Amino acid sequence: MLKKIGLVLWSVCLMMSTSAQAVVILQYHHVSEKTPKSTSVTVAQFKEQMAYLANNGYQVIPLTDAVADIKNKRPSKPKTIALTFDDGYDSIYNNVAPVLEHYQFPYTVFVPVKPVNDGYHGVMTWAQIKALSQRGATIANHSWAHEHMIRLQDNETQAQWLQREEKNLLAAEADIKRHTGQSVKMLAYPYGEYNTQIEALLTKHGFVGFGQQSGAAGPHSILTALPRFPIAAGYADLNELKVKFASLNMPVLAQTPTNPQLDQGQWRPTLTVTIDTKDIYPNQLMCYVQGQGANKPKWISDNQFSVQAVVDLPAGRSRYNCTAPSKTRAGYYWFSQAWVRPKNDGSWIKE
Repeated sequence: MLKKIGLVLWSVCLMMSTSAQAVVILQYHHVSEKTPKSTSVTVAQFKEQMAYLANNGYQVIPLTDAVADIKNKRPSKPKTIALTFDDGYDSIYNNVAPVLEHYQFPYTVFVPVKPVNDGYHGVMTWAQIKALSQRGATIANHSWAHEHMIRLQDNETQAQWLQREEKNLLAAEADIKRHTGQSVKMLAYPYGEYNTQIEALLTKHGFVGFGQQSGAAGPHSILTALPRFPIAAGYADLNELKVKFASLNMPVLAQTPTNPQLDQGQWRPTLTVTIDTKDIYPNQLMCYVQGQGANKPKWISDNQFSVQAVVDLPAGRSRYNCTAPSKTRAGYYWFSQAWVRPKNDGSWIKE
């Protein structure tokens, strides 16, 4: 009898563990005092954040291991973090690598190939990137030229656009392999922009995709749109980050729509989400529309809710974020849906 009770308790704990545990993926760009504040953390802030992880029982794992766990529906251990750095800036070589090597933290650098090939100012050289890879860093794909992957060029057809993006994706991966020997088939979308056609392209070639929408990744995440917490400027305060470090993978069972690229004129999208509520208090779930503040969700059934912007989302990128406290453990379940839209005339804002 005691053995049977023990098995039942073990099964319950395993079920709760699978639904609650997650890996929190952090996204950095610059780590420097001399770069744009909107995409930077200072060296002091970065050191403070890494020291906090090291001193508070967090396990920093390679991003490839996190992806393998998600693919195989394996729950991550509690307090699991993965570190990523976009764009291949030289501050990664100069300021980041020494700190992470001190703590023996693994990390991934997403590199756009053309800026490296062309020797852009402030970007690492291939020799530096190779040196980091030989010291344990994972080098992954950040597109060919850091382009807006969802945007068609002038007079380009849909077929031509998709063919161009496919060619660029594979060329970038080949260049990274040629210089570093690595080909992990992970792509971080430049600007966090993607659509269902780009996702299908990644699936076709066995890639995993990472966005810039916030939230914890886990067994309920989409492999072509894995969330990361962007850390820079106003999102670099350690006290606020502690909540994000402890966030949980929202148990999303279904959602509509899944395409972040909005159709012409559909500037107030209605997001409908079905979740597993076993470990969530539905009445405590709250959503936030970027730039519009709190937005209380409308519950359609016991486990399905919807949320919609009150006014039109602006041209460019936006997000809906939804959070809810766990019933059984410290931390908030966190889910984010990215949106991207052109201007009313169909053209894109210049960046």
